Amino acid sequence: MTKAPRLPRRRFLLGAGGLAVAAGAGWGATFLTVYGDRRRSNVGELSFRNALRIPELLDPAPSADGRRHYRLTLAPGTSELLPGRRTPTWGANGPYLAPTLRARRGDRVAMTVRNRLPEATTLHWHGMLLPASMDGGPHQMIPTGADWQPSWTVHQSAATLWYHPHPHGSTGSHVYRGVAGMIILDDEHSDRAALPRAYGVDDVPLVIQDKNFHADGTLDLTETKLAETVAGADNLGVLGDTILVNGTYDPYFRVTTRRVRLRLLNGSNARVYWLGFTDDRVFHQVATDAGLLQRPRALHRLLLAPGERAEIVVEFAPGDETVLRGFEPSLHLGFPTERFMGGDDTFDIIALRAAPRLEPSPALPARLDGAPAPVAAPAGARRRHFEFTGLQINGRTMDMGRVDEVVPAGTTEIWEVERGDDWVHVFHVHGAVFHVLDIGGKQPPPYARGPKDTFYLHEFGTARLAVRFDTLTDPRAPYMYHCHVLRHEDEGMMGQFTVVPPGAEDRAPRTVPYGMPHAGGDAHGPPGGTSHHH
Repeated sequence: MTKAPRLPRRRFLLGAGGLAVAAGAGWGATFLTVYGDRRRSNVGELSFRNALRIPELLDPAPSADGRRHYRLTLAPGTSELLPGRRTPTWGANGPYLAPTLRARRGDRVAMTVRNRLPEATTLHWHGMLLPASMDGGPHQMIPTGADWQPSWTVHQSAATLWYHPHPHGSTGSHVYRGVAGMIILDDEHSDRAALPRAYGVDDVPLVIQDKNFHADGTLDLTETKLAETVAGADNLGVLGDTILVNGTYDPYFRVTTRRVRLRLLNGSNARVYWLGFTDDRVFHQVATDAGLLQRPRALHRLLLAPGERAEIVVEFAPGDETVLRGFEPSLHLGFPTERFMGGDDTFDIIALRAAPRLEPSPALPARLDGAPAPVAAPAGARRRHFEFTGLQINGRTMDMGRVDEVVPAGTTEIWEVERGDDWVHVFHVHGAVFHVLDIGGKQPPPYARGPKDTFYLHEFGTARLAVRFDTLTDPRAPYMYHCHVLRHEDEGMMGQFTVVPPGAEDRAPRTVPYGMPHAGGDAHGPPGGTSHHH
């Protein structure tokens, strides 16, 4: 079993007809050369010689004011991502990537984000339910040299979230250079779940990213490839041929316990991974993006699109060794687009080597008590339809001043998300949690069932999502929904919605009155958070 099972297809944009057009234009030979060279793999090239870097854990105790204070400084640096080569990078509290932040439900958290990068940026708390003015979307820009100080109360279930920049038009380059980190949320139920929880020992973050490098070790930021001019098929942006895990090249992790919990994050700009182990061992998924599953789910493979997270528990015997591999993912795009978007690629991710003697681990629970119940839409729930085609949603490009939808707080709606072309698209919504009801009328794959905020659009046609919105309201500050292929997002495949008290939808503004202020707002901006220059 190496490829994700295919769902039914109804149409495609670039198939044999596209080849004929390319050939008719005199591109046929060039196309075939590019197509032949486009299958990528590192299998057999790695020795797994570098110990996995574990990001620093920020888990501060409450201060005298009752809040937990986190301090993040975004700055450029230099990293040895490849052996013996120095790479200019960006990071938070270090030259590349960012610390893991840990908090729990009920915590009052206060962030100080210092932007010492050469460009204005934002920091978005992906998956966090919090006020829109604290969300770190494209309206909360932090100028170079400025600080941003958002604060909120954590009021959601235990989950694995992440944080990354979200400046409109340059999210892809800011994330690709290295600003990204994981967030671990705990609650009373996760405390009692008998899951591995010793950070960096048997509870291990894996931030998976793909990169392209120049010969001198610098990052290749090129997004447009030759194939795009040949076939019109390569529109994803960066698809790298080198895999990093937590910024570690050619990594291994030494397993010291019978069971290990891996918190998987696809931190890539565009690549989709079809993850499993080279010995085809069974693992158990215990959480999706937005929280724990009610029952652990036995799997051999797991699809992870950009921005998606999953928690899995893997069992080891003394002396075991296996490799986590990204097998060829069926992206359901057809020939030749599938290959240009990574559907024929195979990458070894990380080796896991068990010690000769392993510490005991609790048995995997049959149920995870307190895990969130499935989001269920009530009869008569409001329906909204979103067609993802090209670089637009419902035929429109992102407008920072336009409110596309107004949603009543605390409601559950059915969002019908249609993939209308033969491109990779990944749906993400801020300020909400959803469950996938069906894909083209069929049950979603097992790995996609559970509380989510990010979702790969598997096929032409429509996926129905039951979306539960948070109770926080602000008619002036919008949340985003967008494609999480970062090039698509940057080129305008994004919309905005505000959340208002029920019954106030008709009175809510349909424009964003404050344009694009710096984080925390200006004289015309939303309240909450402060921002100042140094």
